[in-house]
Amino acid sequence: MSDLQRVLDGGIVAIIRATSGDQLVNVARALYEGGIDVIEVTFTVPNVLEILAAVRKDLGKKILLGAGTVLDPETCRAALLAGAEFIVSPALNLDVIKLCKRYSKLVMPGVFTPTEIVTAWEAGADILKLFPADCVGPNYLKALRGPLPQVRILPTGGVDLKTLPDFFKAGACAVGLGGQLVEKAAVESGNMTRIRDLAAQYVALVKQTRSQLGT
Repeated sequence: MSDLQRVLDGGIVAIIRATSGDQLVNVARALYEGGIDVIEVTFTVPNVLEILAAVRKDLGKKILLGAGTVLDPETCRAALLAGAEFIVSPALNLDVIKLCKRYSKLVMPGVFTPTEIVTAWEAGADILKLFPADCVGPNYLKALRGPLPQVRILPTGGVDLKTLPDFFKAGACAVGLGGQLVEKAAVESGNMTRIRDLAAQYVALVKQTRSQLGT
């Protein structure tokens, strides 16, 4: 199975952000135990390269490990060398897409407007991260899918247990889940059971929604 297919089949990209990296290997393991195997660690986390390497060592190929908040090709290259298998950005940088294509790595640049979407797609982006999706909601995604049905869009921001079904109904290929899944309080208190249980809830909801939609 390709990395792209793995993301599409799972339907969830879990996003780990934290002010400290102390618990993040445990967080990744809890997400995996809850049924999520596509996990992104953002470059806003201190010592993120070491964390990426540690998560890779701990979970190996059980998960598809990515790096997020990648703003430039230098950061992208460092992430790939640390073990990242896909790259996510909040913005569109064509050089990042080019580098990922050079090394056959999955890339998900951040987009918001129709022009950014077409530009990223033409440059070879695999999935387009609609960010921040909470500012526009599922209706905006549905409107974009009208003239651009061929693109794969991953809304991030504003996706939770209530809104997730609506985003899939609007045409999302998968969703990005950050603080609504990896709760700050749970990370800081080391409550891995909470993170694992939330992961399981989201996985079940994706399956239920897709079953209802026949997708």
